[in-house]
Amino acid sequence: MELAEPPQFDHRDRKDVYEYVESHGSVDPEEMRTSLHMEPRPFGHHVAILKRDGVLAEVDGELRIAYEETAEEEFDEDGVEFVIRQARQEDLTGLVGAIREAIGGKTYVDAETVADVVDNEGVLLRHNELESRIFFVASVEDEVVGWVHLKHPEIDKLSHTAELTLGVLERYRGHSIGSHLLERGLEWAGSQGYEKIYNSVPSTNEEGIEFLESHGWETEAVRPDHYKLEGEYIDEVMLAKQL
Repeated sequence: MELAEPPQFDHRDRKDVYEYVESHGSVDPEEMRTSLHMEPRPFGHHVAILKRDGVLAEVDGELRIAYEETAEEEFDEDGVEFVIRQARQEDLTGLVGAIREAIGGKTYVDAETVADVVDNEGVLLRHNELESRIFFVASVEDEVVGWVHLKHPEIDKLSHTAELTLGVLERYRGHSIGSHLLERGLEWAGSQGYEKIYNSVPSTNEEGIEFLESHGWETEAVRPDHYKLEGEYIDEVMLAKQL
């Protein structure tokens, strides 16, 4: 999947169309036209140009942001068959559920925040002047069992960095699903020119810290008493990996 710079528009109405789709994830064209109070002919013209320019795509009769999808990868580890692929808008409910189940102990604050934001917005992929975010998922028989999420702030001073969260449902751990997801996320980040990927977790998330360290991540800093979980102050461990 390629994420180019957020698109620039030479017409206000085309910008409005793009931003509407970007903020809703997947939309019915006629409902969008009505919401934007556009006449059919100019609306159709703007949509046609955005589709021609590769900015929007039509899938099953609905418009969504056009991303170049990467190939699915199939794996069989210790008898568990799973697929790692780019997340789709229709994965939203299953993905949010998987994140919340995977962090049941609430020891992964950043991932919990990701789930809340995505659930509240109702949009998986973001690509605007403020931020870009993408997900890859691991699925077993179409059930989302793991994810890797990368968020990139559209700020020049941080343009070389991205934040990563990752997790796998407990019943599917021990089959290298997390390792394959991490590899996929880092490969994508490298292809986009990012130089540094970071992640922050509470010090009580020992399993997560050990997993990242086993894959070459290093602790850059520890912020004492940064979190307050169930009345107890917990340190934040800030890890990073140079690409």
